[in-house]
Amino acid sequence: MSRTKIIPIPVLGRHAVNAYLLLGRRPVVVDAGTPGSARTIHDHIARHGVDPADLALIVITHGHIDHFGSAAELHRLTGAPLAGHVADLGPYRTGRVREPYLPTGPMGRLMARNRKLHVQAEAFEPDVLVKGETDLADFGIEARIMPTPGHTAGSVSVLTDDGDLVAGDLVANSFMGLIPGKPANPPFHDDPRRNLASLRAMLDLNPRALHIGHGTALDPERVRRWATREQIRLDRREARGRLHVRSGG
Repeated sequence: MSRTKIIPIPVLGRHAVNAYLLLGRRPVVVDAGTPGSARTIHDHIARHGVDPADLALIVITHGHIDHFGSAAELHRLTGAPLAGHVADLGPYRTGRVREPYLPTGPMGRLMARNRKLHVQAEAFEPDVLVKGETDLADFGIEARIMPTPGHTAGSVSVLTDDGDLVAGDLVANSFMGLIPGKPANPPFHDDPRRNLASLRAMLDLNPRALHIGHGTALDPERVRRWATREQIRLDRREARGRLHVRSGG
């Protein structure tokens, strides 16, 4: 069995927003970037010697505009089916994220004012509706979609049999990828405790690397140390009544 190759596709900046091309027996893309970025993703796929028409599947990790914004257009360009979790169907079917965003810190509070995060994307209906762990062998890669709720209720990651975890917004690089290799929260989480539990569950599976939506790949040992500190921080925030969670999320 050959290793599944993980290729980052920069959608915004060098690492600020990433999609990913997974190469196995057939190609699969994870995430579709911001609205208007489908052609960029399409052309990056072709640049790696892959016919975009051969794409087997587009996996959307969650219902935020920088991850599903071009899903419908990328589907039209490639013909590939779309996969998304049932718990994020609301954003996918309306093209709008759940508001308000719940910032994880100063960066999130600043970004929540950005109008581009509040636009309406083109809606879509997932062709593959994810409800639990989902084997992707039929789509040509030795990998599984893993529900990892917390960032949003319907967040998912993709774990290859080789141990690469394409983790969406489970964790990020500090300052939206500006400090490579340093784990941090992304700007928003619907439920920080649940997200941290999902992250720790994935770390328990001993991934070899975490490939993330914002920044460069992270070393699992460094993420484990960060997760321990983050647990202490969340405990303190909860004790002070300052831990905010989306109702029903």
